[in-house]
Amino acid sequence: MSTSRKLPREFYARPVLLVARECIGKILVHRTPEGVAAGRIVEVEAYRGPLDLAAHSSRGLTKRTAVMYGPPGHAYVYLLYGISWALNLVTTADGAPHAVLIRAIEPLRGIALMARRRRKSPDSRELTNGPGKLTNALAITGADYGRDLCGGRLYLEHSELSVGRIGRSPRINVDYAGIWASKRWRFYERGNRYVSVAPRD
Repeated sequence: MSTSRKLPREFYARPVLLVARECIGKILVHRTPEGVAAGRIVEVEAYRGPLDLAAHSSRGLTKRTAVMYGPPGHAYVYLLYGISWALNLVTTADGAPHAVLIRAIEPLRGIALMARRRRKSPDSRELTNGPGKLTNALAITGADYGRDLCGGRLYLEHSELSVGRIGRSPRINVDYAGIWASKRWRFYERGNRYVSVAPRD
């Protein structure tokens, strides 16, 4: 892998909505002892705490959210509904608890490995069409909490593949967040079969 393809910390050290939108089409890579697995990001959500009541950081600085209050370019990984892991990219600046949730990817490399982990057909859209599904396919777990996204194990790459039209909608399953639930902070590649749910915009 050419080091010039890996996204630098400067990519993450920007406003969360800008980072979220520009994540569409980038390649998420995870290197493990089993091999390398990677996919194009096709759906994300932005979380801009602590004011954003949909963000975990709206509850303040805790052991769980500590990495979100640190420097950008690190992984915030948490247990989703108590059964699967979810990957977030910490953005913006030290002390600003903002993050981008990776909701879906289109498999690119290590597809057989992903299929084995997921116990799915390699061409199934169920392979990576959700935040818990993609972490399972890429073997991302709580052990990756706080991992430096500018390191050599878990990171984003530039892609030469073209990106389709980008859609926007409210975020998924955040009805509890009051007025914040209507924020159109979900970005996705229109028409991509790996997007987790039908567009709501």
